[in-house]
Amino acid sequence: MSQSGQIRVALAQINPTVGDLKNNAELVSKYAFDAANAGAAVVVYPEMVLTGYPVEDLATRPSFRAASITAINELADRINNEGNGDLTLLVGYLGQSDAGKPQNCVAVIYRGEIVATYIKHHLPNYGVFDEYRNFTPGNHSLVIRVCGVDIGIAICEDIWQSGGPVAQLAQRNIGLLLVPNGSPYEVNKNDARLALVTQRALEIGAPLAYVNMCGGQDDLVFDGDTIVVGGTGQVIARAPQFEEGLMVIDLDVKLASSDPDLIISTAPSAKQEWIKPGIARRLGDLEEIWQGLVVGLRDYVEKNNFKSVILGVSGGIDSALVATLAADAIGPDRVFGVALPSKYSSDHSLADAKELASNIGLNYRIIEIAPMVANFIENLRVDGVAEENLQARVRGSTLMALSNQEGHLVLATGNKSELAVGYSTLYGDAVGGFAPIKDLYKTQVWQLAKWRNELAILQGDTPPIPVSSIEKEPSAELRPNQKDTDSLPDYKVLDQILTIYIDQDGGRPAALAAGFAADLVDQVVQLVDRAEYKRRQYPPGTKISSKAFGKDRRLPITSHWRES
Repeated sequence: MSQSGQIRVALAQINPTVGDLKNNAELVSKYAFDAANAGAAVVVYPEMVLTGYPVEDLATRPSFRAASITAINELADRINNEGNGDLTLLVGYLGQSDAGKPQNCVAVIYRGEIVATYIKHHLPNYGVFDEYRNFTPGNHSLVIRVCGVDIGIAICEDIWQSGGPVAQLAQRNIGLLLVPNGSPYEVNKNDARLALVTQRALEIGAPLAYVNMCGGQDDLVFDGDTIVVGGTGQVIARAPQFEEGLMVIDLDVKLASSDPDLIISTAPSAKQEWIKPGIARRLGDLEEIWQGLVVGLRDYVEKNNFKSVILGVSGGIDSALVATLAADAIGPDRVFGVALPSKYSSDHSLADAKELASNIGLNYRIIEIAPMVANFIENLRVDGVAEENLQARVRGSTLMALSNQEGHLVLATGNKSELAVGYSTLYGDAVGGFAPIKDLYKTQVWQLAKWRNELAILQGDTPPIPVSSIEKEPSAELRPNQKDTDSLPDYKVLDQILTIYIDQDGGRPAALAAGFAADLVDQVVQLVDRAEYKRRQYPPGTKISSKAFGKDRRLPITSHWRES
């Protein structure tokens, strides 16, 4: 029977940038110093932290793979030269097989060398993970002995699969399982993660530390939520969501419990003052979504070196929410709102746009589009829907011109309900470089707007979003007395059908079974299926659901299939 002991482990919940090998190595080095100063024996970093994640088809580029392999070897030498060689590091990077195929690897670094490498077994090829079609999987478990503790390693998807590495490690009677992850945020996913981590810890009968990255990468956002669960399933520690930092924890573990592949050090950790573990406060549902959207937008702006953002502020709820998100993400002084009234714009819309700008403190100006639209109409002789769309396109062109002239990133303000049914104008309200709320249904937009105002009141601040923007009936204001309900079902009903048809992949029968009228379901289904060509041309935006357009759900543009 193996004796018990303790080990101090550091878990680095950090925010790398794809392709920035130099600065990602700096991050690894910084947190190695912090871990060593905290007295840790092992420090674990997120999945593919050295290259950033996901690398998508950069993985197929031989030069990038070679640079990653060079960088991991240089990092091992650097950590040792910096005086942290006695620390054992688990660092994710992009490697390659003998046949030159990319591999998702974790390097075990000790005293200036890569003493072992673990290769990810399970390579998902769906949704955001379709890059793995190019990868070669590993097929061996890895157990290393550090300070007398036999530690198993698995990477992200490896623990989502029954059998495989976890089953192998359970048979090997390890004392601790460390799992680097690059797991994107989705609504309610943290509950699923906790249940999974608990189940796997129970299966191996030992503590499990699940380390996740945080920060935004294109249309993904990573929420951290690093978790440590004991061998009997109890939550020992849990890191804050969406925050970068190092979690250091002391774990009671079995010593010398298996036959390891590699012995790094046999002596148990030196006795030191016990660190009391903590469990960070869980964010509420709407607060969690808000933080995800803020971080996703912030990192898209910062990592792509934009100095500021610009958007059309119409007085409506969507642009008001996007402006508020932008102000929270990068500060109101870097947000430029432009009111673009036409001859159909109401006085209350301009008043609401001005109030929004005043509440937030963003930069604000008014540009009348009526003269520009009139010139187009005179020369093109358009009317009806073509005239309506022309107004939207003049607004889009104006924003893009200001972007070119002044260097702003244009934010599109469309929501998931509009994108789903094609209620947007190509090269009009669909222009932009990023779409912060493209994965929010309209009903969620209202919920978040009310929540954000309530938060401001609790904090003693001015609520950013005008009450009238929340309460008034939605309208594109492209013709007299226009309302969204002229073309669409009420959003509360529409969003319920869209959730069934899109998020649940329910199809027409499922919508009918939920009690919706056949003619209403047919209208919605046809609108969704016919709008794929518009969605393909929409800017990227932060993914918060399991069925985000462009990442998880793609229909053929040319298709004669009709739900019936």
